[in-house]
Amino acid sequence: MKSLPLFYFTCFVFIANFVSCFSQENATRDHSITTTKDSLLNNWFQKDYLQDGIPGISLNKWYGQNTTKQKKKDIIVAVIDTQIDLKHEDLLGQIWTNTKEINNNGIDDDNNGYVDDVNGWNFAGTKSGGYIVWGNFEFVRIIREWNSRFKDKKENQIASNELYDYREYQRALQLFETRNADYKNWLENQKYSILTYPIARDSLKHYFPKEDYTYKQLDSLYNKYKINDKTYRQRREDKDYDIGAMVGFLKRKFDLNENTLEDIIETKIQVDSIVNKNLNLNFNEREALGDNAYDLQKGYGNNLVSNNKVGHRKIQDHCTKVSGIIAANRNNDFGINGISEMVKIMPLNISYSGDEHDKDIAMAIYYAVDNGAKVINMSFGKEFSLHKKWVIDAYKYAEKHDVLLVHAAGNNSFNVDENPYYPSDVDYENPDEVVENFITVGSISQKIDSNFVSEFSNYGKKNVDLFAPGDKIYTTTAGNSYVYDSGTSLATPMVSGTAALIWSYFPKLTAKEVKQIILESGTAYEIEVLIPGGEGKKAKFSELSKSGKVLNIYNAMQLAEKVSKK
Repeated sequence: MKSLPLFYFTCFVFIANFVSCFSQENATRDHSITTTKDSLLNNWFQKDYLQDGIPGISLNKWYGQNTTKQKKKDIIVAVIDTQIDLKHEDLLGQIWTNTKEINNNGIDDDNNGYVDDVNGWNFAGTKSGGYIVWGNFEFVRIIREWNSRFKDKKENQIASNELYDYREYQRALQLFETRNADYKNWLENQKYSILTYPIARDSLKHYFPKEDYTYKQLDSLYNKYKINDKTYRQRREDKDYDIGAMVGFLKRKFDLNENTLEDIIETKIQVDSIVNKNLNLNFNEREALGDNAYDLQKGYGNNLVSNNKVGHRKIQDHCTKVSGIIAANRNNDFGINGISEMVKIMPLNISYSGDEHDKDIAMAIYYAVDNGAKVINMSFGKEFSLHKKWVIDAYKYAEKHDVLLVHAAGNNSFNVDENPYYPSDVDYENPDEVVENFITVGSISQKIDSNFVSEFSNYGKKNVDLFAPGDKIYTTTAGNSYVYDSGTSLATPMVSGTAALIWSYFPKLTAKEVKQIILESGTAYEIEVLIPGGEGKKAKFSELSKSGKVLNIYNAMQLAEKVSKK
């Protein structure tokens, strides 16, 4: 889905929710071209620590020096996310195959409860062979589910054992009111923009007959011809069409990366769907699945993890980006290099525009564990959790089976110790960690200065474990192409790939040991940084996560070898 800039971040994080986290990517324009490996030697995050003054994770150093150690086994990494581009050139041979299942025979050959699950499972797939594109935000689900318990009630009317839910309900109501107003205003802006864009372009033809103006030229022209300092909304409501207003309009479109009428129409379609589906209390995407949303059982979804069904919006970008960082082929002459050689990606689809459903999160974790995954990557998130016990029970199941969970810290620019962000290894009602096999990852940029922490990244001394590069990362994307993108969604697979790399050489280590190795071996940076969303406030980088460190693969592999020998 087309990315919108940080200028509109409050709304943008939901549109780019394919994290949802996606909620929530902060992407640049698509550079969708096949490239040679040599042209990507400047993919900054793979460089050595402080090489060229860059905070790299020393991946190249590890591979450069590791010429004799023998890999022991392939590691399966489950990527719980959107659909994936199975035909991407740099992921061919890197996708997990269920060898116990015969493809498309309509039989559950391995009796695991999933028919024809050759490459994974689509928990957002419908029985008719389609898939969910738009779903509710979690705060909408909470309002709909809990209206019967709390609507129009005051806190002094609530029993003590229901107070936490009541306060969550109130928080959901407040967010609903804010988001609903924001998106409806945005929708009006897009309707206005569709009408105004042709007029604005015609207005500038006198100054730029070839329509080859730059943002700098528009800014200069705006300062010359503007007749007032009205806001964009005021000009929209007053129907201003003077030359200053039209230049200001096109400046705004530049800011939003809407450079054609088609771009504006596409954004309008997305925002309209958010207003009428994601935010609609009477819309429930589970009806299309035909499952019982209150019953944690199998029997729904389909096996189409890379579905190009006619009439459906494609949603394969996010998982393809994440998977490329972990597992892109290191032995071909094109594209990018993934973190780990000995890895197979198990795609498990639960994400769409809106928030992932707790049932799907839990069921995907159970599937991953039962089918051999050693690492589970979760580059998505949300601010509420309706059935968090289901998800926590799934964590415990993964912990019991020695599986590592790696989760994105989120792109809301807030402190997750104070602002709930799910899924999490704390339930916020009882804030102690519930498992020891869970890593939460924030994002850094390539600037070792006050802008070291990505401006969008969440943080937390207690609930974020460490940071990894997540800013302007070059990776695979849908349509057999490549793209630069940013977000904690892309920092997370750096850690998942590292865990897989460790296990491929040292398979006897436990999930708890691998977690501690990754955290303890990170690089410390003794600098003050701007706190994301902190309006200019600074803090020591070490205070923004539990470890106070940044992922370092070389150090992690060295420490893993020492721990393994013990």
